[in-house]
Amino acid sequence: MRERIYQIIEKSQERDKISSYYDFFMVFVIFASLVPLAFKQETTAFVVIDKICVIIFIIDYILRWVTADYKFESSSVWSFVRYPFSFMAIIDFLSILPSLSIISRSFKMLRLLRMFRAMRVFRVFKAMRYSKNIYIILEVLKKTKRSLIAVCILAGGYILIAALVIFNVEPDTFDNFFEAVYWATVSLTTVGYGDIYPTSSIGRIFTMLSSFFGIAIVALPAGIITAGYMKELEDNNSDLE
Repeated sequence: MRERIYQIIEKSQERDKISSYYDFFMVFVIFASLVPLAFKQETTAFVVIDKICVIIFIIDYILRWVTADYKFESSSVWSFVRYPFSFMAIIDFLSILPSLSIISRSFKMLRLLRMFRAMRVFRVFKAMRYSKNIYIILEVLKKTKRSLIAVCILAGGYILIAALVIFNVEPDTFDNFFEAVYWATVSLTTVGYGDIYPTSSIGRIFTMLSSFFGIAIVALPAGIITAGYMKELEDNNSDLE
């Protein structure tokens, strides 16, 4: 019985219609639960929608927990201890947590409504488990994590160095070092909000140089992920053949 439940709630396999219907149903519930976030006012209908959705999420979470031994392919009790700390289980828990203030008003610590209302956006990440393409991207991220970490370190180093340089070149423009870090981050991503900008010639020249350097750094992760994604697709297609 538990094995069949696991087969249904996991990402649908070919020819398993019940599992496919379950996946479509869960994706519909996930996006339905996000509808109230598009409105500032919380109506009775929105509260009812949220209650129904969170009850479904809780049932789904419990079913996945009680079948954790099949997920980890181990009959050990540690499978059930390990599951709540897995990535998707944490996402599931975060998608349920904000609505506890609606289910029970006695949760005093959960009355920070604005914060928990925003946290409901985590529900969209629940849909990841129902997409094959998302799984491929996650696999790509795992395989290219060393390259991506190296790029992140390079970007972090660039931001700190650029912030130190501009902070000393234009001390009157920046009130504190954090503003210089903010400017360097904006320059790295080539966003350019224009709220903080250099006024001296040296500062502007440095800004132009750092922007060109930022384009190169921002392009690196995109190239790494794209190359990994194409390779993963080729591997999957060759396995099917």
